[in-house]
Parts: sequence; structure tokens; C-alpha cells
Amino acid sequence: MTAVLLFLSILVGLIFIGMPIAFALLFSAIGIMMATDSFDTQIVVQNAIGGADNFILMAVPFFILAGEFMNAGGLSKRIVNLASAFFGHLRGGLGYVTIFAALLLASLSGSAVADTAALAAILMPMMRQAGYDPARAGGLMAAGGIIAPVLPPSIGLLLFGVVTNVSITRLFMAGIVPGILMAVSLIVAWYLVSRKDTTVTINPRVPMRERLKVVYQSFWALLMPVIIIGGLRFGIFTPTEAAVVAAAYALFVGTVIYRELTWSRIYHCLLMSARSSAVVLILAALAMVASYMITIADIPYQVGEWMDVFTDNPILLVAVMMAVVFTAGMVLDMIPLVLIFAPVFVPIAVDAGVDPVYLGVLFVMNCAIGMIVPPIGVVLNVVSSLGKISIERATRGVMPFLIAELLILILLILFPQLVITPASWWR
Repeated sequence: MTAVLLFLSILVGLIFIGMPIAFALLFSAIGIMMATDSFDTQIVVQNAIGGADNFILMAVPFFILAGEFMNAGGLSKRIVNLASAFFGHLRGGLGYVTIFAALLLASLSGSAVADTAALAAILMPMMRQAGYDPARAGGLMAAGGIIAPVLPPSIGLLLFGVVTNVSITRLFMAGIVPGILMAVSLIVAWYLVSRKDTTVTINPRVPMRERLKVVYQSFWALLMPVIIIGGLRFGIFTPTEAAVVAAAYALFVGTVIYRELTWSRIYHCLLMSARSSAVVLILAALAMVASYMITIADIPYQVGEWMDVFTDNPILLVAVMMAVVFTAGMVLDMIPLVLIFAPVFVPIAVDAGVDPVYLGVLFVMNCAIGMIVPPIGVVLNVVSSLGKISIERATRGVMPFLIAELLILILLILFPQLVITPASWWR
């Protein structure tokens, strides 16, 4: 257990003093090397290069780029318009519009931050004008935004598959039902918190002719998830190729069909994607050094011994793992959580008879929920910034929806077949 304590002590200590997580992982690995008298710069460099030099990992920048093209090219706006045409006339209608739009956007981009930013930029002014509580509206947008890492194409599931060598296609297919359940939980929670709110303006019902017009205008945006999921399901392309197709398709629709992507916007999309991708790839590269040393120091075995008391009960084992991930998610973002914990937990879970695809979906869903939990709460901070709401008010606003999504996570822990059975249909 000495290696575990040493690794965690260095990692937590460096993060606490403000060192970027990528370099904290690197120095944690070097700390184990020094303690075991096995320091070798060649091992560090080889593993770092190997961590970034991964064909599957190329999907990350392309999915990020697809999300940028989607928002700048008008695809996101048309998805919101579609949701508004069908649900905007209900009591609390803009809340249902937010949830439906979040579900559709999640099936396009895979990025919680990008989806939440699109929702907040488009819907927050509309909800303020209609008299909705900005904190509650912002909380709903944040909770809707985190469906993206669970529903395919998911960057979180992609990284989990890369790190643990689990089938990414099966992970994508297994994420469909949990993603839909998250949306259903938000619908129920929104209904309960908004049904007595009589101060908001209710939009008039949109005539069927106008609805059909909006559906026609949204057709090209709606076709994107069909192409990606269909292509993966029928083996037409790999996850990496799917990411390239998504980016190319979003670029084509934004420039040729909707004609909202100008040269300056394309340059801005490329720049923002490069910045986001650089963060992910350097994390993946230096996390591979940490992963190598975790394996050499036999940390999974040591953690497995500690968790051995739970291995006779797979449900209890998964619950304990999820509790650890949720706690860590309060201070760490999704990507470092996947890179640090997934290589340790998966071998233990597999030895206990837990399906790694099932564990992966729950793991990423838990990490996504952590994105709306203070104090770090990346997605919550995005809503707070774009919606001009204090983080304290945003936290209060998100609470009903956070509880709803946690209940879905608990449901999936207690009933694994809700994930495993649908995933088996897609083999």
C-alpha cells in the first residue's frame, strides 16, 4: 500500500499547490520511480510519446472540432428552434425545450461544455425574458449539458475505451439508454419544480405548418447522429473515422447548406479546437507515464486487496467504486478522473465478474455528474459565467436536477441489466 499512498500524496499535494494536473501525474510517476530506484528518462519519454501516438485518440480533436462547427454553423440553433416549436407552448415549456435540445445536441457533439455553452447562449435570454428563475434555468441547462458525455458520440467513453482497451463501439451503444434515462429524470424533476410557477409567460402553440417548416430546416442537423450511430452500428467506419465524418459533415452543412460558417468563423473554430485538443492530448500523454508506473508498482493489485472484501458482491463493489469517483469528481475534471482511476478499477472489476462496458458507462456518467458538483463543477461554472449568475445561486438551482441524475446512477448500479441488455443488442 506504500506505492498507493506515495502516488496519491504527491498527486494531491501538487494539485493543491496549483500545478496543472498533467504535470502532477508526471511527477507522481517520477516519484514512484525514484522510490523504487528505477528512474529512467527514456521510459518517461517513450510512454509519453506512446500515450499521444494513438490512432483512436485522434477522434478527440475531430469530435471537438465537430462541436465547434456545429455551434458556429447554425446546427445547434436549429435544434433549439425545433424543440421550441414542439414544446414551447407547454407550462414550463422552455424547460422542456432545454431538455429536448440537450438530448439532441448530446447526440451530435459529445462535449458537455460545448453543449451547455450553446444552450446557455441561446436559451438563457429567452428564459429570462419569459420570467423563469435564472438560477433554476441555468441549473437545468447544466444538468442537460452533462448528458453529452454519456450519449454517443461521447469523448468520455472514447477516452475510457482507449485507456482500458474496452470496445469503444460497445461503450457508445451501451450509453444510449442511460443518456435517455438522464433526460427522462430531468423531465420529471422539471415538472415537479415548475408546475406551480404561474408567473412565467407561456408561448403560443406553433401551427403544424410552421412545425413542419422547422423540421425541414433542422433536417440536416438531425441527420448527423443517424449517420454516426448507423455507421458505427453497421461497421461502416471506426470511432476515429466517425469523428472525422462528424467534423466534415458539420463543416459541409454549416458552409454549404446553412451558409453561416464564414472563413473567420472556421479559423476561430480551428483555433478553439486546437486549444481544447492540446489540453486533452498532453493529459493523455503524461497520464500514460503514470499508468505505466501504476502497473509496474502493482497498484491495481494493492487496491484490489483493499477492495477484496467487496468482490463477492459485484453490485457493492461497483457502488464503492462509484462513491470513490464521485468524491474525486468534486475536485477533478472528467479527463483526469478517467486517466487516473479507470486503469486501476477495470482489472479489479473484471476479476469480480463485472462487465467492463457496464462499468465504463457508469464511470463516465459519474464523472459527468461531477461536472455540475461544486467547487470545481466545470459545466456549472460555464452556466454561471454565460448566464451571469453567481456560482452560489447556480448551485442552488442545479440541486433538484443533480439529485434526479444521481437517482438514475443509483438505479443503474442496482439494476446492471438496464445497461448490459441494450448493449448486447448491438454486438
